[in-house]
Amino acid sequence: MTIRTSPGRTSSPIAPSPSAPDALIVDLDAIVPGRIRPAAPLRREGPAKLTGEAKYADDLVFPGAWYGATIRSTDAHARFDGFDLDPALDWSRVAVVSATDIPGENVVSLISDDQPILVPVGGEIQHHAEPLVLLAAADREMLRRARRGVTIRTTPIAPVFDPLASGHVFAHYEIASGDLDAGFAAADLVLEGEYRVGHQEQLYIENNAMIGVPREDGGIAVHGSLQCPYYIHKALKRALRLSDEQARVVQAETGGGFGGKEEYPSMIALHAALLARKTGKPVRMIYDRHEDLSATTKRHPAIVTHRTGVMADGRLVAQDIEVVMDGGAYTTLTPVVLSRGAIHAGGPYRCPNVRIRARATRTNTPPNGAFRGFGAPQVEFAAEVQLGRIAETLGLSPIEIRRPNLYQLGDTTPTGQVLRESVAAAEVLDRAAEAAEFEGVHARTAAARARRAGADSVPGSPLRTNGDRMASGIGVALAWHGAGFTGSGEVKLASVASVELAEDGRVRILTGSTEMGQGTKTIFPQLVADELGLAVGDVAIAPQDTAIVPDSGPTVASRTAMVVGGLLIEAARRLRAAVEARNDGRPFADVRVADAAIHGSTRVDQAFEPYPHVHFDDDTYRGDAYPAFGWAACVATVDVDLDTAEVTVRDVVAADDVGRVIHPILAEGQVEGGTLQAIGYATIEEIKLRDGRYLNDRLATYIIPTSLDAPRITSLLVEAPFSGAPHGAKGVGELPMDVGAPAVVAAIHDATGAWIHELPASPERILARLGITRPIDAEPRLLAVDDAFREPIDAGTDPRPDAETDPQVMRGPRDADERR
Repeated sequence: MTIRTSPGRTSSPIAPSPSAPDALIVDLDAIVPGRIRPAAPLRREGPAKLTGEAKYADDLVFPGAWYGATIRSTDAHARFDGFDLDPALDWSRVAVVSATDIPGENVVSLISDDQPILVPVGGEIQHHAEPLVLLAAADREMLRRARRGVTIRTTPIAPVFDPLASGHVFAHYEIASGDLDAGFAAADLVLEGEYRVGHQEQLYIENNAMIGVPREDGGIAVHGSLQCPYYIHKALKRALRLSDEQARVVQAETGGGFGGKEEYPSMIALHAALLARKTGKPVRMIYDRHEDLSATTKRHPAIVTHRTGVMADGRLVAQDIEVVMDGGAYTTLTPVVLSRGAIHAGGPYRCPNVRIRARATRTNTPPNGAFRGFGAPQVEFAAEVQLGRIAETLGLSPIEIRRPNLYQLGDTTPTGQVLRESVAAAEVLDRAAEAAEFEGVHARTAAARARRAGADSVPGSPLRTNGDRMASGIGVALAWHGAGFTGSGEVKLASVASVELAEDGRVRILTGSTEMGQGTKTIFPQLVADELGLAVGDVAIAPQDTAIVPDSGPTVASRTAMVVGGLLIEAARRLRAAVEARNDGRPFADVRVADAAIHGSTRVDQAFEPYPHVHFDDDTYRGDAYPAFGWAACVATVDVDLDTAEVTVRDVVAADDVGRVIHPILAEGQVEGGTLQAIGYATIEEIKLRDGRYLNDRLATYIIPTSLDAPRITSLLVEAPFSGAPHGAKGVGELPMDVGAPAVVAAIHDATGAWIHELPASPERILARLGITRPIDAEPRLLAVDDAFREPIDAGTDPRPDAETDPQVMRGPRDADERR
């Protein structure tokens, strides 16, 4: 269901562009052309996937290919003393690769050069399952025997598992505005809270997989399941000392990513490439689910504290927020995850006096990385639960506490950004609350909870075995999400997208943006076809092959439709203008074939240009953090079994402002999928660790929602277009992930009266909060969050440990001669 925002709600002198077209006014009984949108095109790669014709990495056949494997650490922290090969095995049939076989730099190129491709002998192992040695053999049985024939020698080192106790800092940020002390002095109520979230696994349907293939020019081609081909391209060049032409990366059909295939595929590709180089043959590195779960990146755990000052009417006057994220053993993308988390930590609410401090530290656990939402789900869970607790303390409803505090046009965020357009916080809240009948349902659930509490003569109990055993609750949450890269990230990235009129008159799109189920290959031809006046089927899209397509930036950060889609529209406009100018202004669609026959192919490369009026100082962390924000509201209805505390999510209404909706069906699918992922984050998804190792690293023990767990989801797509993009789109992929979990937790509170401060809201945690069982998270804490911020930064990869805040860093890898 798609809703256009009312111009009266979203436009003002600050934002002169209306959010909807002029009204269509017709005379009574008149028949005029309508404005209905044409049917959305079918998913471009859908038939191939349905019929099994699509080729995923494990389906690709390279004659003579060998099979690769990784020998990993079983220690969380140790010195790597060496490895021994079983002399009874015929090692002439096996390729063995160690760190000494790396011809270039032994680093997985990303933000910091701290993660080795393989730990060298004498180096430090920093986490369980860290790669030490690579093997390849011509058949699987020989490979299995070879894996058993390798013995690793180590000397254990004391590990650190508590991010608060770690002195190794990856990044830190501080955002401040107003006078915090004055805000708290004026407040009628000051409320404090600490909130915790753990790891979450992306659990894409296709495991990580890469195939390295030697080239005749001495280079390597890598085919695989990935999100960002140019990440891998740069990593190959640095590690194997290859030229641009010698390193080639080709995306195979990719079965999901959710961020989990942003940076980690570089590691697997490097392993496959090193083995291919050693053997001179193609080498297949295809992870099984256990290896994928145990070794790859997860969502960052976080500890978030809030100290909030409010007036009696609910107006926010002061926010003091501290965020500590657990980066795991290596930097990966942690500084950028922390950055987005810090910017979003206050939630979509205006507050005149704010201080947000954020720090990410190392623990001896597998590294954490990108996951849908990228730091925002952790902090927005904390912000929303904190606001719900404030509302309860003040006797306000969840809607009453939010409406007067919502960001509106002209408001200023803590980074100093003035929200000049495309602000739909009130719109999504109203739409979601109305569709879910929130006020009426909330009144009924409150009355039911009061009845269960008992009268003066009959004491109440949280446990019931009669008809009141099932308690229903409804909860609401709100979120905002910056569209695209933070700060000057897009400018530094300098993305390029191209549209080509080929010699045979066909139109072809060339971008590095990948398809992994979200619809890239469908919406790009749709956008270009609209600009050129062609049928969607007349526009082809080139494969994501670094030998063919330009670097359009990574397929991350909800930027694909907004940024790269915008570049393609501009390129198509330029192509159309050039062709029509050569043909006396006749329409492109009518003359393209004849023009190509006369003039040959015409290709337009469109580079990203900075958005006007968007300025961010990376050094001081002030200004326009994002060109625009998306806005989301979620209302969840749950049933809670008061005997077992089992939670069933029944209904969800999700209202998401995504700018201009390009393909309603695909957009609604993104909202539904993200919402279900958020429900899993809220209720059942939890990774248990012991001595730095994941205990539930199999599908039998890591539980996610299935179709039987899915609630009824009503998706409302709200349109508040962004003028900086020619089509007005902002992005949809991450928004639903930000808001679902706090809505479910608020609904659990509405049903039981218990606020859950740590995800997931498992039955054990709910019973503990109700006082029925002992707390399950009662481990002694070495440091409080505030104590961690008092400690100076004296170790780690933090670029400016003595400064008030780090600068905004570039998200992604770099070439050896490229400066940050």
